[in-house]
Amino acid sequence: MSEEVEDVIIAEVSDFLDGSLQGDERAAVEQKIGNDPAYKRVHEEMVETRKALSGMQKARAPSTFAADVTSTIHKRSAGRFFARRTFGDRVPFSALLVVAVLGLAVIAYFLWASETGSLKPTPDRTPKPAIPAQTP
Repeated sequence: MSEEVEDVIIAEVSDFLDGSLQGDERAAVEQKIGNDPAYKRVHEEMVETRKALSGMQKARAPSTFAADVTSTIHKRSAGRFFARRTFGDRVPFSALLVVAVLGLAVIAYFLWASETGSLKPTPDRTPKPAIPAQTP
């Protein structure tokens, strides 16, 4: 039997066991399983496989798995991968961004309010008259 025919048989029997075949298709595959030895063999293999898989239980990781792996890596790497956290690691990015924006706003205000007026749209650059010296 060719590999393509075997694939067709497996697909039809799988659909039959999944319950996705309806009416005439289901009856035709059921008849082939009863009469054709290739269909019967594939059907028996799939039924046995399903029984074996349904008897297996899902293996779950322990609740401390992530912490255990992290601590093992930390011990074996001598801290190269999990070194001390820097300031940027401990403080959220949004907080650093807010502080930076506020700092820039304060600097901009002082530049705008300064006597030279370097940020004013039309700075007054005329020199102020000198105060005459008073004689006693």
